Amino acid sequence: MIDVRLAKIAMVASLALFAFIVTFDNITDYGTNFAFVQHVLSMDTTFPNNRLTYRAITDAALWHLGYDIIIAAEGLTCACLAIGAVALLRAVRAEAPTFERAKRFAIIGATLAFLIWFTGFMVVGGEWFAMWQSKDWNGQQSAFRFDITALAVLLFVVQPDR
Repeated sequence: MIDVRLAKIAMVASLALFAFIVTFDNITDYGTNFAFVQHVLSMDTTFPNNRLTYRAITDAALWHLGYDIIIAAEGLTCACLAIGAVALLRAVRAEAPTFERAKRFAIIGATLAFLIWFTGFMVVGGEWFAMWQSKDWNGQQSAFRFDITALAVLLFVVQPDR
């Protein structure tokens, strides 16, 4: 079943590449997505008379802290996925128990990706900060694509190898 193992490696490596590009873009073009974080956290583009705006964060230092945490989590996700892809590649021809053990960082990385884009963006951003109410600063569709992709890869990778 080397073809299935190679498919798992390719998918984990692709997630690592995605997480790398997201992290790289957020570092090299900090201001673009910082504006996104600022508007979501400040809840300044939600519906008028929104009763949830008591949750808004309007301190610029906290906006930067939140964005820096997001970037760090994305970078950690990239590192885990890359380590996972290399570990899987190194074990591609090994016995099943060895290949199973090599999945560790791939599983951690895909789980982190899910947590960032589902818990972070869909739950916290989308629901707690009512991002869904914003016409201009609503990242829920993109986050959904990312978290579903990470979840699909995770489910595929954890399937036992013979």
